[in-house]
Amino acid sequence: MSLSMSDDEARDQGRYGVLLYYKYTSIPDLDNLVSFYRSNCDSLRLLGRVRVAPHGVNVTVGGELSSVERHIAAVKGNSLFEGTDFKLATCDYPLNEKVARECGFTSLSVRVVKELVTFSCHPLLKSPDISNAGRHLNAAEFHSVIESAERIMDKDGPTKARELVLLDARNLYETRIGKFQSPNVETLDPRIRQYSDLPSWIDENSERLRGKHVLMYCTGGIRCEMASAYLRSKGAGFENVFQLFGGIQRYLEQFPDGGFFKGKNFVFDHRISVGSSDADVKGTCLLCGLSFDDYSPRCRCSYCRMLVLVCDSCRMEDGLYVCELCQKHRQLIEVGKSRVILPQIEPNTISLDAKVSPLPLGHANHYPSPNVGTGCPRKLRILCLHGFRQNASSFKGRTASLAKKLKSIADLVFVDAAHELPFIYQPSFTELQRDSASSPSEQIPAPPSENCRKKFAWLVAPGFSDRFEKDWKVADGPFDPLQYQQQTGGLDVSLTYLKDVFSREGPFDGILGFSQGAAIAASVAAQRGRLLGDIDFRFVILCSGFALHSPELDKGSINCPSLHIFGNDLGKDRQIASQASRELASLFEDGCSIIIEHDFGHIIPTRSPYMDEIKDFLRRFL
Repeated sequence: MSLSMSDDEARDQGRYGVLLYYKYTSIPDLDNLVSFYRSNCDSLRLLGRVRVAPHGVNVTVGGELSSVERHIAAVKGNSLFEGTDFKLATCDYPLNEKVARECGFTSLSVRVVKELVTFSCHPLLKSPDISNAGRHLNAAEFHSVIESAERIMDKDGPTKARELVLLDARNLYETRIGKFQSPNVETLDPRIRQYSDLPSWIDENSERLRGKHVLMYCTGGIRCEMASAYLRSKGAGFENVFQLFGGIQRYLEQFPDGGFFKGKNFVFDHRISVGSSDADVKGTCLLCGLSFDDYSPRCRCSYCRMLVLVCDSCRMEDGLYVCELCQKHRQLIEVGKSRVILPQIEPNTISLDAKVSPLPLGHANHYPSPNVGTGCPRKLRILCLHGFRQNASSFKGRTASLAKKLKSIADLVFVDAAHELPFIYQPSFTELQRDSASSPSEQIPAPPSENCRKKFAWLVAPGFSDRFEKDWKVADGPFDPLQYQQQTGGLDVSLTYLKDVFSREGPFDGILGFSQGAAIAASVAAQRGRLLGDIDFRFVILCSGFALHSPELDKGSINCPSLHIFGNDLGKDRQIASQASRELASLFEDGCSIIIEHDFGHIIPTRSPYMDEIKDFLRRFL
């Protein structure tokens, strides 16, 4: 048997190939497919990532070019992969071990996952139906549509051209160095930290997309499949959604000069980025603002760990950098003696002392330490809203057991509500009889208030004034368990107050509300899109909650992960009936809420199994 190589084999000897492909299809036998990938990739010495899910596969592997081609041939032999687009690029061997290791190209990882790409950071929200994805346009068709928009602009004016928008489905660190640009077509860059943030951006910007022809694109196409299906699921006005088949990679193969794509295409392997023949640099250094688009130094934000661009002149050994998103949301702290290197933003907000954060003087600075180099994840920060006629101190005391049991995964932050209330006392029956027979000057005095803490509320009765002449007043009558239904005023004041709390004390991962505090938290969740940038959070925990009467709060209308905790019908909650809390839970989208019913009263239970369920919910956001 001859051992000589063919001309093609000799040509490919020593050449390296990177292969990307995905396929959405029902996988009948996950274990069998996993065994195939492990066996095949090991035998061919391929390295990289293979993700297998019940609904398909997502693969990025690299190795000897001839080995990669043999892998493609083996996969094509399986009818499951009929019609798969195998994107193979030739390149040099990985030389930067640090980059290769970060990209997963120093080993083979084959894993079974629930989702091929994590579409939502909200673990309770269902993924869209992939069969509803936008129509595929190949590179030539995609280019032609953009080109046609320019002709329409010349012929019919700007109105027609505005009906077309480009939507980039990638992360900010990718779009920094390259994106599609046309002078007559708007490119929407969500500037998201991770792909799972895209659904929230779509929700908040849906009106900008309604009625438009949306051209969506990403690196290789897989992210557009899910994102376009999600956009189309919004119904009327979102029918005309299209996606670039094969992604930017196929487009640059078709248009080597870059076409309408300007800059470089970020890739998730050792190549880092791939450019066209156009050498124009679109990225800029985080610090000095000069042109720069090289991610090979692997500089990262010290807080969110997103890649940042720092040029050779500005880069410092052991420097800690802060990305533009963390700057925007003020996610900063004092980092001991470490040197935090900040972007050049408003003068006079940053001292030359590197230990000072750029928050205005006097602002509290509570963001947790990034634990750089320790590998320790930060804990969740949860803002806690107390109930009616309580205060931060009393609520903190009532939830001390909860805080203790959550101390490894969450920090609870307590604030007083927006409206200060007068003290109220109930005279005894004897005092009331005596009082009714007395002249005004002889009426019984109010109790001493020196040792009483002030009480607050988020909602008050209509016509209530925070200005009252006396610290104490006599109660209008005996306790009314339905009094919360009369407290409908003061919402706008509380929302303004919470914006200030988030600005001073934030950021927060979630909001925990108890009783009236839960009603406020639910109202904030219902307005999350409008409050973006002022009140940002990821989940709510609503304890003994009830719904405010509002036209915005229809059944299934609130899109926010939520945990509802309340007493069952036998739970002895005298303040808030279990049915009121159930009705509040029904306002959240199907699959968006978890309900815990307990056998106790107007409390947050901390016994097992309730505590275990609370922890399980929170761990989804770590």
